[in-house]
Amino acid sequence: MGITVAPITENFVAEIGDVDLSGQLAPADLTAVKDAFWKYAVLIFPGQQLSQDQHLQFASQFGPLESGTGIGRGNKPPRLRPELADVSNVDQQGALLERDDRLKKYQLGNRLWHTDASFRPVPALCSLLYAHTVAPIGGHTEFADQRAAYDTLPEEMKERLAGRIAEHSIFTSRAQVGMTEFEEEELKDFPPVPQMVVRTIPENGRKSLYVPSHAGRIFDMPEAEGLALIDQLMEHATQRQFVFTHRWRENDLVMWDNRCTLHRGTGYDDTRWKRIMQRATVLDVANSCEQEGVRVPA
Repeated sequence: MGITVAPITENFVAEIGDVDLSGQLAPADLTAVKDAFWKYAVLIFPGQQLSQDQHLQFASQFGPLESGTGIGRGNKPPRLRPELADVSNVDQQGALLERDDRLKKYQLGNRLWHTDASFRPVPALCSLLYAHTVAPIGGHTEFADQRAAYDTLPEEMKERLAGRIAEHSIFTSRAQVGMTEFEEEELKDFPPVPQMVVRTIPENGRKSLYVPSHAGRIFDMPEAEGLALIDQLMEHATQRQFVFTHRWRENDLVMWDNRCTLHRGTGYDDTRWKRIMQRATVLDVANSCEQEGVRVPA
């Protein structure tokens, strides 16, 4: 018996059953998972028992893995392998982070609508987030379908956005949560990068908006006008009809396509409840501008 695909909606989000991600998938099952992923953009795998190595082994079948940025962590040693992002509110000993911990403040940016690693020259293709411990109340993750959001734009807006490039920076999003103090080395390691405002998903040919909270100015447009346009697109792209809310269970693995999906975490009492998660991130093949064949302005 092959895998079971249970769509949440016709074209966005599906649960996947009859599959154990801890071992090597049969070629037919892996193909079926990938086909479902290109169609639904968000896949939920309940009840998985994964070590760090098993998590990374499954993720690596979608492409090369990103190594953690380390930004926001300071001098704290990592709890996990470098290929895994620690999306948790605990320290190396498993105790809750202090209220004023710098990493906790940095992670507040995850509550903004974003797509992972668009602030890198080569952004993320997909992310795979695995839940060890979840908060009993709150701490959900919302996903917004940017393909559907693009499809419903007026034609004049689609024409206005064609070929547009935005500047992405991790410091743009973190400024929105009041985090503006970074080490000189951090600033040097993450200069702003160009990314398309609209991009095409090669596996299905669908166009998608690409305007996360990391996006700042738009090239060849007055700054105020560009920022207003990004705000307008974000408001459109995160309307309720485009959004799915995932309520986590322990041992869920959820993967999403960063090229066409915005996501954000919802609030919870992080001074009371532990939320221990690890994320593997798969890199895209190239910068979005390069993939679209668009020349980046100086």
